[in-house]
Amino acid sequence: MPSTAINQRHTAAKVVRKLTRIILHCTATPEGRHVDVATINAWHVKRGWSGIGYHFVIYLDGSVHVGRDVSKVGAHVAGHNADTIGIVYVGGCDAAMKAKDTMNDAQETAVVNLVKALRDQFGALTLHGHNEYAAKACPSFKVKEKFKWLVGY
Repeated sequence: MPSTAINQRHTAAKVVRKLTRIILHCTATPEGRHVDVATINAWHVKRGWSGIGYHFVIYLDGSVHVGRDVSKVGAHVAGHNADTIGIVYVGGCDAAMKAKDTMNDAQETAVVNLVKALRDQFGALTLHGHNEYAAKACPSFKVKEKFKWLVGY
């Protein structure tokens, strides 16, 4: 679902939880390998979750797809889900499955546009990487460096 459709699906009036942060993730899949919402949903259900834990998924072509409805608490960062929106981009590993920033230009543009759209809708949301809250490489780069101009509001 394109990011322009966010306003059609997620209205601020519908979301009753207080949102303060956006947390960026990677799928931890090899560079160039396509992964879709249904696949991620299956991974998360297999872990015993109710469904996909991320609110948005950014495909390799930069298209933005809805995962879990923003009105529902995500399942993407232990202890930090109640006030956050989870965004995942497809990629994050090299062919040997080592952490690598594989975010392409289309995905980077999609992150920027999605963050701006979410801020327009939900107010001042700060941007963070999963690795700020857990001992993980995800999203395979430091958000505060890559998106330094976009991090704070």
